[in-house]
Amino acid sequence: MNDSAVGASPKEAAKQALPRLADVAAHAGVSAKTVSRVVNNEANVRPQVRAQVLRSVAALGYRPNAAARALVTQRTHQIGLIATASSLYGPTAGLFSLEQAAWKAGYGLTLTTVREASEAQLEEAIHYLMVRGVEGVIVSGVAGALHLEASALTDMPLVTTSPITTESAKYVLVDSDQVAGTRTAVRHLYDSGHRRIAHLAGPLSWDSAAQRRDGWLQEVEDLGLNPGPLLEGDWSPKSGYEAALTLDRAAATAIVVANDHMAMGAIRAFTEQGMRIPNDISVIGFDDVPEAAYQMVPLTTVRQNFSSVAERSVRELIHLIEGREAEDTSIHLPTELIVRASTAPYFGSLA
Repeated sequence: MNDSAVGASPKEAAKQALPRLADVAAHAGVSAKTVSRVVNNEANVRPQVRAQVLRSVAALGYRPNAAARALVTQRTHQIGLIATASSLYGPTAGLFSLEQAAWKAGYGLTLTTVREASEAQLEEAIHYLMVRGVEGVIVSGVAGALHLEASALTDMPLVTTSPITTESAKYVLVDSDQVAGTRTAVRHLYDSGHRRIAHLAGPLSWDSAAQRRDGWLQEVEDLGLNPGPLLEGDWSPKSGYEAALTLDRAAATAIVVANDHMAMGAIRAFTEQGMRIPNDISVIGFDDVPEAAYQMVPLTTVRQNFSSVAERSVRELIHLIEGREAEDTSIHLPTELIVRASTAPYFGSLA
């Protein structure tokens, strides 16, 4: 028995058992400096040596001390994330995807939320993250057109998923192509014979809702159609239900809805009014929430790839952190139309 372990508390014993950087160096047969370079992902390490060190790291279960590493490298490898306090599917899915993308890139995530989209709250959140040593900030799911003074960022790299105006040279926008996604939905309905196409928008104070409304309007006008009725909800199924009850049945044979949950509410309202989906009216949503495929009438919808947006956001932020200039400061990633049973060809009059 090791006398030094006698009388030690379980916590002290566990601490003694933790492998150190020197243990990894001895196990791998290299210097401690080489292990440090590998752990900190530095260059100038031969691939064979790097692989050898990583095998020893895995074998010993070595975990670098983040605080000690930050002191040596002057890097925290922490990304700040500002998000709205929301239970909506889009913002929530975006948060999870960003956390995973940061982790895969070797960065930790420090989260803070804002209750409302205002410059004052955004500046306060950025300051909160700065004093905690983050190297860059991602703003995700914050609604509204906001402006940030460059002085509020103090040279902090910034990536957002909705537009923010700022004079900062270290700013990139990364988002799904909301306009193109909605235009694709309208085009699908047009190609299916529909000529009276309504739109149920989200709250138009949200940039994403305004962009989806604009996409509907642009495609309808480019196709030479008169815009159908424009309704507005608040993203909730209830608002979709209530808005759909106001729609004149003769005014539209199809409707593009700004998110799936409002579309589900709208389908219930149409059904209660004796309308058949899609025979009497076709419905398209936006987002492709997990339950969209399992409704009584599976929902045709525009799918956003939240993982791709998150990974690109993290990649662009790391480029800014590392001092590289952004090749493009406004990036819009493609969406995909998922066709299910809530849309069908229209064989009535095209007038």
